[in-house]
Amino acid sequence: MTILPPVVQTLKNMKGIIYSAILILLHTAASAQEGNEKENIVMFWNIENFFDFKDEGKNDSDREFSPEGERRWTGSRFYAKCNAIAKTVLWIKDIYGNIPDVAGFAEVENLFVLKSIINSGPLKKSDYRIVHYDSSDPRGIDVALIYRNDIFEKTASKPCRITNSSGDPANTRDILCVTLKNRKTGHLTAFIVNHHPSKFSGASSSRPKRETAMRRLKSICDSIRSEYTGIDIIAMGDFNDTPDNGLFSILEDNMTNMSSELYSKGEGTIRYKGRWDLIDMFIVSNQLEGHCRMSILYPPFLMTADRTYGGLKPLRTYSGPKYEGGVSDHCPIILKIGLTEQQPGRSHILSEPSF
Repeated sequence: MTILPPVVQTLKNMKGIIYSAILILLHTAASAQEGNEKENIVMFWNIENFFDFKDEGKNDSDREFSPEGERRWTGSRFYAKCNAIAKTVLWIKDIYGNIPDVAGFAEVENLFVLKSIINSGPLKKSDYRIVHYDSSDPRGIDVALIYRNDIFEKTASKPCRITNSSGDPANTRDILCVTLKNRKTGHLTAFIVNHHPSKFSGASSSRPKRETAMRRLKSICDSIRSEYTGIDIIAMGDFNDTPDNGLFSILEDNMTNMSSELYSKGEGTIRYKGRWDLIDMFIVSNQLEGHCRMSILYPPFLMTADRTYGGLKPLRTYSGPKYEGGVSDHCPIILKIGLTEQQPGRSHILSEPSF
């Protein structure tokens, strides 16, 4: 029997260990890839007053957000915001292993803004498609949705008008409904993007408007169920109310609010006078409840120090008339779908905000 020198024997053993490790890594990577194929990532983000930089004379906001307007909203500032949004999408890939398959947005002015976002840097290669309709909002801001065309096929989309008590269209954002078919499984999912009326005129006086919007959302969900058997429904948006508000009971028979657990922990998507509030959320059809979870994202490059109340808060594009260089006063939210079992919601942060 040949006896190898100790150094040679050690190298031989290491070679075997390395070979085995490579096989394990390859198996793990294959399993992870298989798992990722069963999951989808959905994002929602209110990107606060994202106007283009052209004054087309549509309204006061169109003038305000232009190079000559009060905000001095220039092309360089516009594209800096596009790049920050793209950076956030890529940061999501670092956290979850992939970019969002679907993303809903609130407070975008037009198609030009959305095209500028998906054509920012590396996002050009992501094959995102856009769904957007102009609404009757007096400021000219709408909701919109983008989706990865390699993952989903759009089968239907429509803007759902909200009417006032007299039955006439209300001067507010539409609710956007988009039905997508998974190209691999053929399964249909309805994605509904909301931006319900704000409390600008007062919480009590504006409540009837948000109730009208919530009842409109319920009617949309009911119509979808009657048309498609077994379809999943994912409503997302800025609801301008927290999960404990009684208005959400309008949906509770067939829908589950995925934000409730995070809200009970004191987490939120906006910060006002040192306090976090959760008004951006996902509400899903009941059959999805055990197979998805919601998280709030606090990427450090989207946050800034709250010098008045301590802790961190979202870095806005403007604070009053002053340009701050951020994206929004809202944090983005994520829904991960396709989990084999329900896992507790966990917000992803690199720098802990003060809740």
